[in-house]
Amino acid sequence: MLSDWVSRLWSTFIVYALKFGVVGIIGLVIDVGLYNMLRLGVFGDGFWQGAIAAKVISTSVAIVFNWVGNRYWTFRAHRSANVLKEFFEFVVVSLGGMAIAVLCLWISHYVMGYTSLLADNISTNVVGLVLGTAFRFMLYRYWVYRPGRVGARVQSPAEVGDIV
Repeated sequence: MLSDWVSRLWSTFIVYALKFGVVGIIGLVIDVGLYNMLRLGVFGDGFWQGAIAAKVISTSVAIVFNWVGNRYWTFRAHRSANVLKEFFEFVVVSLGGMAIAVLCLWISHYVMGYTSLLADNISTNVVGLVLGTAFRFMLYRYWVYRPGRVGARVQSPAEVGDIV
């Protein structure tokens, strides 16, 4: 039945992707905002003004926010009972996504010589974001928060509440 297939697709993928997107947009605002504040010297002069250091710091702050949002909202029905293990796995995946964004920034800034703030933002917060997001979503969904995972705390529909 087509309606069953659409319903299953909605509940197994699209809802997760939409929630992941909302958490990701908020995390992106944190990441991009903090990155640009660091680069512009809002917090004073220091190593954090460098392109790579600013990106590592801003992304690290966004990672913590994203973990909380994804754990308690996006994938709450499949979160692990072992919070530390889940956080470690989330951070490992997030660092992979950060490495993709930092690599894009490094190539643009240091290899290609595009050193303006605009060029840095395009390389890391547009190109790196698209590539890193696809990487992170797949690994969060199918490794960190995979359904049926041993030790997962699967909630009943009553505990989860509305899907959206």
